Amino acid sequence: MDLGLRDRIYIVTGASTGLGFATAKALAADGARLVISSRSEENITRAAAELGENVVGIPVDNADPESAERLAATAIAKWGALHGALISVGGPKPGTALDSDEADWQAAFNSVFLGGLRIAKSVARAGSDGTSIAFVLSSSVKSPIPGLAISNGLRPGLAMVAKTLADELGPNGVRVNGLLPGRIATDRLKELDGKGGDPEVARRSAERTIPLRRYGDPDEFGRVAAFVLSPAASYLTGAIIPIDGGALRTF
Repeated sequence: MDLGLRDRIYIVTGASTGLGFATAKALAADGARLVISSRSEENITRAAAELGENVVGIPVDNADPESAERLAATAIAKWGALHGALISVGGPKPGTALDSDEADWQAAFNSVFLGGLRIAKSVARAGSDGTSIAFVLSSSVKSPIPGLAISNGLRPGLAMVAKTLADELGPNGVRVNGLLPGRIATDRLKELDGKGGDPEVARRSAERTIPLRRYGDPDEFGRVAAFVLSPAASYLTGAIIPIDGGALRTF
């Protein structure tokens, strides 16, 4: 199936590793041109080199109010157009609602929530016909995850922002969707599994709760994200899509 991605231009944030990198890889493999970002200049330079000549990497922090316009301006300057973005950011600091510091809540709000909203607005303003925006959220949109209180608090609100943007931008032909990764085998998940002492024990226990009985591979997420961003999904907007092996027990 041709997704229609060749020579289309996308921004992918949080793209040096994990779900962002997997999505960038899927987009680049189908001929898209990319501006990818992360906070680490070393890591994003390495990721861009790995993905090929049609990928530009720049170090930005989503929490920085100037990052959104910088990303869009880089895409326009380099490729002459912009067709969408995957908005991803590293997960907030783990902790309980009672014990998490207010500073950690504020930092996560600035990067996860405000940063994501700024980027979406910037892409919507600069985007060409058929612009598509996808937020990387979490299964915590539907059901809280123990030990991730800050994520539990912020992700559902951002999901509602995504649906609101879909309503507001739809008349302009801009699509906005949310993606809910479940247990995908990223470094972030390995770190969280290790909090209890034995990550393999934690993984085996978690896999028993997933109908497919395994963790997802980042590339499995990346392929779904690439489809959602692509012209092939041209009638898909306002959707909140779980990519979780069936783990969520809600609609």
